[in-house]
Amino acid sequence: MKIIIINGPNLNLLGKREPDIYGNKSFSQVFDDLSGKYFQHHLTYFQSNIEGELINQIQQADGQFDGIVINPGGYSHTSVALSDAIAAIETKVVEVHISNLYARENYRHTSLTGKNCAGVISGFGIKGYEMALDYFVGTVLK
Repeated sequence: MKIIIINGPNLNLLGKREPDIYGNKSFSQVFDDLSGKYFQHHLTYFQSNIEGELINQIQQADGQFDGIVINPGGYSHTSVALSDAIAAIETKVVEVHISNLYARENYRHTSLTGKNCAGVISGFGIKGYEMALDYFVGTVLK
């Protein structure tokens, strides 16, 4: 199975940015751990702070990957364009948020992108990426 993980703005700062919320590991370390755990699957990773690059990556992934795990970061609350890109493709998408969106500021309680995803995982820390991958590899109900 081929799965791409797409991370949005500021997720390149994992391990440095607000470790009490986001943890101490860089995403490179997280990706290495995921690649080891899911070694029988082909995992790819892409990160950008630029909305258009995320949209391009989603469109390019359609039909090329069996699943997309996306953490749109702050764009989940603001980007109609990113939401539309997810809605426009056939490949299933699972949205992940490291923090619990509902325990944070009110403006974070709405995800524009989430409504076009197969599901949204929020508040389980880095474990949310594993939960999303488990969905795609069939270890949880689809």
